[in-house]
Amino acid sequence: MARSFTRRNKLSVISELNVTPLIDLAFSLLIIFMITTPVIEQYNRVNLPEQSSSAKQPPPPVEDKYITIDESGAYFWGKVPIGKKELQDRLDEISLGEGTAPTIHIRGDRSLPYQKVIDVVNMLKERNLTKLSLDTRAS
Repeated sequence: MARSFTRRNKLSVISELNVTPLIDLAFSLLIIFMITTPVIEQYNRVNLPEQSSSAKQPPPPVEDKYITIDESGAYFWGKVPIGKKELQDRLDEISLGEGTAPTIHIRGDRSLPYQKVIDVVNMLKERNLTKLSLDTRAS
């Protein structure tokens, strides 16, 4: 029996997508990129001079500040206990100081309400102190 490739209803919609032109386009673009990439990567070869410097510039000193909140909600600046107002004043000094802002490490007790830590994060955000680390204990 011979197979007929004519549609029964000439006005019906073809629901298949012809992907042959898409594949042709993909291969054409692949060939174009394969040809143009080596041309783009060419550069002039230059024999650069050598530098003989034995003294290296030391890296700038990095200062990390630690804010600790214990289980009772008391604030510590390093190991020194301070109040909330004093903490805000110290953060103001850091934000107004010249140079790069230090990384502030927040160390909150496990049993501490989460809002206490968020309050300190908000204090830092208000002063544009964006280098912050929430310290945890490695297990």
